[in-house]
Amino acid sequence: MKSHIQSLLEQTVDSLKQQAILPADFEPRIQVDRTKDKSHGDLATNLAMMMTKAAGKNPRELAQLIIDNLPASSHVAKVEIAGPGFINFFIDDNALANQLMAALQGDKLGLTLPAAQTVVVDYSSPNLAKEMHVGHLRSTIIGDACARALEFMGHKVIRQNHVGDWGTQFGMLLAYMEELQGQNGDKAELELSDLEGFYRAAKLRFDESEEFATRARHLVVELQSGDEYCLKLWRQFNDISLNHCLDIYQRLDVSLTRADVRGESSYNDDLPKVVSDLDAKGLLSESHGAKVVFQDEFHNKEGEPLPVIIQKADGGYLYATTDLAAIRYRANTLKADRIMYFVDLRQALHFQQVFALVKAAGFAPENVSLEHLGFGTMNGEDGRPFKTRSGGVVKLVDLLDEANSRALELVRSKNPDMDEQELAHIAKVVGTASVKYADLSKNRASDYIFSFDQMLSFEGNTAPYLLYAYTRVAGIFKRAENIDLSAATISLEHDKEKELGNKLAQFGETLTRMVSKGHPHVLCGYLFELAGAFSSFYEACPVLAADTQEQRDSRLLLSQLTANTLKQGLNLLGLETLERM
Repeated sequence: MKSHIQSLLEQTVDSLKQQAILPADFEPRIQVDRTKDKSHGDLATNLAMMMTKAAGKNPRELAQLIIDNLPASSHVAKVEIAGPGFINFFIDDNALANQLMAALQGDKLGLTLPAAQTVVVDYSSPNLAKEMHVGHLRSTIIGDACARALEFMGHKVIRQNHVGDWGTQFGMLLAYMEELQGQNGDKAELELSDLEGFYRAAKLRFDESEEFATRARHLVVELQSGDEYCLKLWRQFNDISLNHCLDIYQRLDVSLTRADVRGESSYNDDLPKVVSDLDAKGLLSESHGAKVVFQDEFHNKEGEPLPVIIQKADGGYLYATTDLAAIRYRANTLKADRIMYFVDLRQALHFQQVFALVKAAGFAPENVSLEHLGFGTMNGEDGRPFKTRSGGVVKLVDLLDEANSRALELVRSKNPDMDEQELAHIAKVVGTASVKYADLSKNRASDYIFSFDQMLSFEGNTAPYLLYAYTRVAGIFKRAENIDLSAATISLEHDKEKELGNKLAQFGETLTRMVSKGHPHVLCGYLFELAGAFSSFYEACPVLAADTQEQRDSRLLLSQLTANTLKQGLNLLGLETLERM
């Protein structure tokens, strides 16, 4: 409905230009917002106040001119001027009911699809030298939710898992793997089942044995020069490590697959060309033997220029070089219109410098949108980054195990007679959903406190509350199995029906807001409000015990659309739903 009102206002602006009330070259940014107080209508715009200077008229006079020139629409019951010049639109109840029927009968809940883009979404990107830990959670699930939503809206989404699969640490790891295989081939596989332990053992060997350290440094050189033996060891290590990641993705119900992996090593062949192309454009400088780029807009606190290091004095490349090569590939080979990076906020300066350099070097077309969508830190209840009791990094698999264990206790306490197999399934869904939703429901740019007790609560904006809300709606239809709704229509008479209908109609615009800024918390907030609107409707408006068959069937259709919307919304967040809790 917002897009319909926006279209009416665009036509009105054109009409005012033709009447010379507005300059022909005037292009206002038309914004339509939902009102908080429904006595002021359903939608409002401040367009008249924005156009006052261009039209040379006071806002209320201009607001009346806008209303007088609005095209007729069966969707609008009335239009009023409020305050200094706001224009309030009251949506016709029948038009809203028709919109809801279309959403119920359509395959995308009545979503108006935008112009399709090719969107590259870079997320998760763990270091294959180490096991996935809680620090990887936010990038993985926030990026995945946005990728799912973009896909649902009709965009071509290309997921890119830019794993860390290259670097000097691999010499040390390969040397240790080689040593284990020499002692017992099977033992290497066994040791790699605990990547953190494997890494620590390799580091210990490196620190205490000069012979081992020399061999590790030699293997790095051999690996980087393309030695087949080293490449074979490296591929073997990465394959085992990647399987660990894929297991975590499966447990988290994340849509990343092996086919989405394009690690740092994928760009090795292009790195020398990145350097030569920057040099050819006159952008490279030398600093202490390294090849760097200085950009006028980046300085440190002392006012000294901050370089982007492209190639170290020893010939090695850095993250910036790889990121430049990746952007070239994504913009020119994948033909991306938009490239979204879900990476820690602490990398903000790095991405600002890289994006600026991409533009300066012409590595991507001007119309390609490069976006760093940073996120804050997941902290423990002491307000510090989440750690184990001993101060170590919490493995992601351990966090999920703990969540599922606590969820099992919770579900068993509420269903003491339930079958163990069903209990285990419900606990797995609730535990995983709780971890994900606790994160996704927070503004990604903010730090947040991780609390098992809070995230497993059935009160407030939590996964258990929403999962239960869905089962409550779905439960209505178990008691209405024999009711034929094929000829039923939605009619909005009670205030609570209208409130629920208005909230259901906001699904599409909510997704638009979510993907425009990469903010899954917007969708979480909407689903929480929708569950609340349904609860108020259900208490005030008997469904199966309605006064008439027409009223009952209309309310069943509203309930069905609510169930469909909750399920689809939770699915876009990567959360499985349950028919029973």
